[in-house]
Amino acid sequence: MKDDQNSSGAHKTALVALPLTFSDIVAQIEAEKLQRAALRPANKAAIFAALAGAGVVSVAVTFDGYGDSGQIESIDARDAASAALVLPDHTIENVAIIWAQKAPGPQPMTWTEAIEHLVYDALSETHGGWENNEGAYGEFVFDVPAQEIRLDYNERVTSTDFYSHTF
Repeated sequence: MKDDQNSSGAHKTALVALPLTFSDIVAQIEAEKLQRAALRPANKAAIFAALAGAGVVSVAVTFDGYGDSGQIESIDARDAASAALVLPDHTIENVAIIWAQKAPGPQPMTWTEAIEHLVYDALSETHGGWENNEGAYGEFVFDVPAQEIRLDYNERVTSTDFYSHTF
């Protein structure tokens, strides 16, 4: 902290930020990953309860990313007869980490937003950077009766084979 005197003679205290080290940043990232993992069971349970209550038995969420951007391409909900269902605009109370908040907080989200939030968190945790360079694509499948989410993940890779010959 730094203590300065202003023109009126009163003292004011200002925080002086110390430079962050690489290990500080890594520790912050790891702490956030642990926090997101701790939030997942309750958020997942809320989503599955809502889906089950609406007769949804499966949800397929496709994603694709490359060149430093990525997005969810589609969310496809199905009933027991494999008929397509439209997810309602009702809200689910998720607990989310929100930028610049000190602690996670309740966040009302539509069903689609809650599913996207869960999927993006899982992608960040399992395959951070999935949207960079050649990127990746895949699908999350929500099995509502089993209350499981499976991720099928495809990572794009560019390879180079170099040959040099002297004769």
